[in-house]
Amino acid sequence: MNVDALINWVEAWAPPEWQESWDNCGWQIEPGILSQPAGVLVCLTPTLTVMTEAIRLKEEGAPVNLIFAHHPLIFSPLKSVATGNPVGDMVRLSITHGIGVYSAHTNFDQVADGTADVLSQLLELKDSMPVVPTQDGLGYGRVGDLPGPQTLDELLAMIQTKLNPPNLIHSPMADLQQTIDRVAVLGGSGASFMPAVAKTGAQAYLTSDCKFHQFQEGRDRNLILIDAGHYATERPACAKLVKKFRQQGVVWTQLSSNDEDFRQFW
Repeated sequence: MNVDALINWVEAWAPPEWQESWDNCGWQIEPGILSQPAGVLVCLTPTLTVMTEAIRLKEEGAPVNLIFAHHPLIFSPLKSVATGNPVGDMVRLSITHGIGVYSAHTNFDQVADGTADVLSQLLELKDSMPVVPTQDGLGYGRVGDLPGPQTLDELLAMIQTKLNPPNLIHSPMADLQQTIDRVAVLGGSGASFMPAVAKTGAQAYLTSDCKFHQFQEGRDRNLILIDAGHYATERPACAKLVKKFRQQGVVWTQLSSNDEDFRQFW
């Protein structure tokens, strides 16, 4: 499968026009690789570390020509592209080594096998549905019933096992022995969706990047807020992308081993 055919498939599955107005999905850098067979390194965030990994793999003989990322490389309009600037260095290395960068962000959040849907699958939620529908059967977040009632302590242990975050944060008022039946999930920064989550009947909400006052809001909405971190809640969907690309006929694709969490707990 050539790069252009792969991107056409991606954009039929997760159309860029579904992105939010502030977002920047699609090609970040396209160095003339569309007609080449796709060799894809999948990552959460397109950083210089990931680009260095792609270059090393290419020098070792892997046919890498595309970094497929969830987060965009370019958010704000560029006023210059210069050496010493991280984006400028990415552009220089991309063109020099023939490795493109493509991002699927808020469009990927909404779809089947997207960031929220994969979290729902990992927790084995039954009758899962979007928290905020945007398309027929698609949308932001997922909410559903656990396979069977669990204590909050058991739910937290399962999340720790499935996502392996460096740290789990949860609402302090929560009784660890209380029974949880219904859970909402949204990968990445999802605290702003709490008003919608509260209407779904979910008792617990797994997301990330929650602030002090958002935990207070969770308490006031009778929601147990569980923050597993941005990386841990979105990285599983990147791993699922590798499997989907292989199913589409991409001969060489793998998950980046140098993708970074950017957080360390001491």
